[in-house]
Amino acid sequence: MEIKIKATNLELTEYLRKLVDQKLKKIGKLLPENSDLIMEVELEKITKRHSKGDIFRAEAQVQVPQGKMLRAESSRENFRLSLNDVKEQLMLQIKKYKDKNSVKKRKKL
Repeated sequence: MEIKIKATNLELTEYLRKLVDQKLKKIGKLLPENSDLIMEVELEKITKRHSKGDIFRAEAQVQVPQGKMLRAESSRENFRLSLNDVKEQLMLQIKKYKDKNSVKKRKKL
């Protein structure tokens, strides 16, 4: 699975690249291996209207076979927490996606 990263209002450092790769690479193992999947990740530093410090937003989306788009978003105090939330949300969506597909396959038999 290829991961494309976009950064808004911050510099995309090697540390952030490694962090995204470390947190979200496992998701690719849950999806079918025979398809070329691309995960688009957007990292953003939100500074307006927040008087208690910076807020960081992470968003990820993956298009899975059959044209379905899985998407997750989280805004937290730091990137680690945001990425953890996104990872958990995507894992739940993938589980539901796989369960629905296995039920459809069983019905065809």
